[in-house]
Amino acid sequence: MIGLFGGAFDPVHFGHLRTALEVRETLALKEVRLLPLNVAVHRTQPAANGTLRLRMLEAAVAGVPGLVADARELQRPGASYTADTLTEFRAELGPDVPMCLLVGGDAFNAFFEWHRPRDILALAHLAVMRRPGSVLPRDAALREALEQRRADTPADLQAVPAGRIWLQSVTQLDISSTRIRRAIAAGRSARFLLPDAVLNMALDAGCYAAPGASAATPATRHTEPDSSAQRGHDAA
Repeated sequence: MIGLFGGAFDPVHFGHLRTALEVRETLALKEVRLLPLNVAVHRTQPAANGTLRLRMLEAAVAGVPGLVADARELQRPGASYTADTLTEFRAELGPDVPMCLLVGGDAFNAFFEWHRPRDILALAHLAVMRRPGSVLPRDAALREALEQRRADTPADLQAVPAGRIWLQSVTQLDISSTRIRRAIAAGRSARFLLPDAVLNMALDAGCYAAPGASAATPATRHTEPDSSAQRGHDAA
């Protein structure tokens, strides 16, 4: 069974990485594919271009077993619809391999507003990453779907290729890509919110800098021996 985790990753941070790792371990997923979107549908477009976001994601997961950056949505023109991505994966994997789509709790609460939500459930399971103490969705149709499809154990997901909903409490890290972009634009440090390699790439590119700001100088970047950097990634 594999996991699929899509998003802007603008930039990728420890909140993304920690939750992906926790779901992978709990569900014994062979791997989690992290998929940066190309064209956003329900949000503003990413500030960093796709090539840079992919490079930052690759740097973030380098050496981390089971976390893989996947470029397919960036390579597909037009809006990045989850149903299209799942259809592509299902064609590659065949009809019987279980797939889990990792979604945040807030996104899940609006699931029936997504593009082709019923098709998504026919193609994959949902692994809903919930904050500790979060409440179930208020939407009656979604609550009914959860009641009918809820998986009680990881084995329930392994038994069928798609259609079940797994709720998982994950470590709550109060980190957002928006907060990181604003910190960089204001000239404040974003260190310890994301991997150093990712931060350095963003600073060098200047993609989140305030208008008119210059690219990062060596003094604003963080450098350390490769072995320590790799240990930082492994702990993410």
